[in-house]
Amino acid sequence: MMNIILIGYRCSGKTSVGKHLARKLGWPFVDTDDRLKEKDGRSVKDIVEEDGWEGFRRLEQEVIQEVCSRDGTVIATGGGAIIDSANVAVMQKSGRVVWLKVSPPTVQQRMDRDDNTDEQRPALTSKGLYDEIIDVLKARTPLYERAMDVSINTDNKDTVKIVDAIIREIFSGSYFENDN
Repeated sequence: MMNIILIGYRCSGKTSVGKHLARKLGWPFVDTDDRLKEKDGRSVKDIVEEDGWEGFRRLEQEVIQEVCSRDGTVIATGGGAIIDSANVAVMQKSGRVVWLKVSPPTVQQRMDRDDNTDEQRPALTSKGLYDEIIDVLKARTPLYERAMDVSINTDNKDTVKIVDAIIREIFSGSYFENDN
């Protein structure tokens, strides 16, 4: 089974890179947050407000199980999907996990520019945005590191260069030679 699963913090580029990568490979693309909203009928913000983050994570786990059972799919996960070790195990079993790394200033710039931020990205803490980004990213970095097969920095890089780097890393002979 071979999928490419993109992980990373909010605004690391998982959806835009995932769509471009899928087009380039001729594979289908699934964004787990979009699939979750389709399945549940509510926005991420509404799910979190009504069911809490725990309820959201339960739905997210169901969606990750579902989409990772496919083959030849590019999958963009939510930024916190790696919190659940069961999600990580499913992702690792279903394909190659690519961590799109991003710095706090870049996250804040991208969130400020995105009109969907309020509906898509409810606050994770009661802190201000930049402090939240720093704290949550610091806490999640070891989880991203444990989950990933490959990491690509997305700061100041356009989508085409990121996609080319992913393809080079995933499909190079040397990558698979080390995968016993």
